[in-house]
Amino acid sequence: METMDILILVLTGVLAGWLASRIVGGKGLLRYLLAGLLGALVGNVIVSYFGIAVPIDISWLRTFVIATGGAIVVIVVARLVA
Repeated sequence: METMDILILVLTGVLAGWLASRIVGGKGLLRYLLAGLLGALVGNVIVSYFGIAVPIDISWLRTFVIATGGAIVVIVVARLVA
């Protein structure tokens, strides 16, 4: 991964964490940040591991969708564990 890819992953992760918290419910900037960053990583791992095709041609939008899905997974699992 290049530096620009990591920066895009972080920025989209934060936005994805915010969106996921809006969808699932939640508050707090730190929680958005953590859920988004972990979600971006989890989302990418899930998509890569299962070979899921995300038919979006715009790179940043595809990354955002994957990160949001991953953030939702992270939030739901965190609530189940807590």
